Amino acid sequence: MVTVGIDYGTSNSEVVLFDGKEHHYIELDRDSKTPFKIRSSVFIYYEDDLPLPPVEVIQEKVQRIKRAITAQLDKAKDKYEEAKNPADERRYLKQIDQLRAEFHNTPALQRRAINELLKNQSVDDLPLHKMVETGTFLFGEAGFKQYLKTPEKGRLIYSPKNFLGANLLSGQKDAFVGLIAKQLSFFKESAEAQLGKKVTGAVIGRPVKYHGTRGEDGNSQAIMIMTEASKLAGFEKIDFLEEPIAAAYRIEQNLTEEKVALVIDIGGGTTDVCCIRLGTQKQHEYDRQQDVLSVTGTRLGGMECDKNLILKCIAPSMGLGTETTNGIPIPPLYYSDMVAVDDIPRLNKFFTDETGLEIAQTISVAKEPKKLEKLLIVQEEKQSARLVNSSRMAKEMLSEKDHIVLPLKYIEPDFTVELTENDLKRSMVGWMSRVRALVNECLNNSSEKPDILFLTGGMSLSPVVQKDIKEMLPDLPMVTADAFKSISEGLSIQANKL
Repeated sequence: MVTVGIDYGTSNSEVVLFDGKEHHYIELDRDSKTPFKIRSSVFIYYEDDLPLPPVEVIQEKVQRIKRAITAQLDKAKDKYEEAKNPADERRYLKQIDQLRAEFHNTPALQRRAINELLKNQSVDDLPLHKMVETGTFLFGEAGFKQYLKTPEKGRLIYSPKNFLGANLLSGQKDAFVGLIAKQLSFFKESAEAQLGKKVTGAVIGRPVKYHGTRGEDGNSQAIMIMTEASKLAGFEKIDFLEEPIAAAYRIEQNLTEEKVALVIDIGGGTTDVCCIRLGTQKQHEYDRQQDVLSVTGTRLGGMECDKNLILKCIAPSMGLGTETTNGIPIPPLYYSDMVAVDDIPRLNKFFTDETGLEIAQTISVAKEPKKLEKLLIVQEEKQSARLVNSSRMAKEMLSEKDHIVLPLKYIEPDFTVELTENDLKRSMVGWMSRVRALVNECLNNSSEKPDILFLTGGMSLSPVVQKDIKEMLPDLPMVTADAFKSISEGLSIQANKL
């Protein structure tokens, strides 16, 4: 029986076992170029028919049908009373009898209600908890590819972690417990199959502050959802460790003397910063909170950069910033809703027929209607997640090149956007200023100055980020380690102690 470390990330997730000497990575996605790392997105879909509507919805539909029958019955009675001859009386009496029989035939009414509901039902009509209970789950690249093929068949949850601290209703909380339990169960089964041992426990990484606007209430809710999901997945022992502290435990393995480290963890959904005392004398202790000098974080991650790059540099070619023939600006809300892949209510609103009609009406009075037609295609074909994913890939390519041509052929066959390194820098200006403010907050709250600097998380690989942080902290020596593996390996070190 073993305990593993789980880096449950906004963009990607990893599972690692530390046996006291070396780290063993669990293969989670054979379809990926990096099989030990898996997309955190989940696609829930239906291969065939959608599930039956909830009982209360069927009952409401039956009552509506009954009201319609009652209205027909009243008309038939009126016509019977107005009848001029026996033949008409017999005809209306027969109609009245048939309507009464139809009204009281509950099984037939229920079948009719179900058929009518299913005929008009789409995946968008299903609440998330119903999909979690009845849908087919696909993870990683397989799920994302299936979403690209059949977006109308299901729902892609681009980043489940980003919803945990949000204002969720009771049914939505249950839905995310069930959804994440499926993911964690998949991780657990993969680890057991590859290790040949039962996995009974896990130390799961957590941000200092979960993505959301509810403060400590949001954090408590997120931990509650993750705890319940872990138990449902079959884990017997669960603990959580703040991600920058996990990264610190990993770099501690390479230290030969005590140091105060400043760890800046910039992930897909959050940025966390901590000052922590590290040293060889304390490596075997489980509770290290007395060594944490300062820790802070906020909902500011790489996904915000992906969305900003769209809004600043891609959306203008889709009509953002243009005007109608009357000189009225095209509503920017269309575009911010378009990229809201981590906000289900906003994204669902963007995908409604009403929004599609609004955009179509706006196109009819736009100075540059061809641009807005691209926006309408994204809306009608539910391509938001795909567009954000394209922006993420563009951001990564611009970390290595100073100019790219981004193909967006799934929107229109000849639609491409030229992007430069300066475009990326421009889209990140406001974002970087918030990162710097967070670093300063952590430094100001620490009783000791750091001796070393460590950058981790996917966004820490960005040349824009590295240049900015180095200019901010020019005298602080930087420790190097794998930006993707440091957190998961730190979690596995803590899991080995657990």
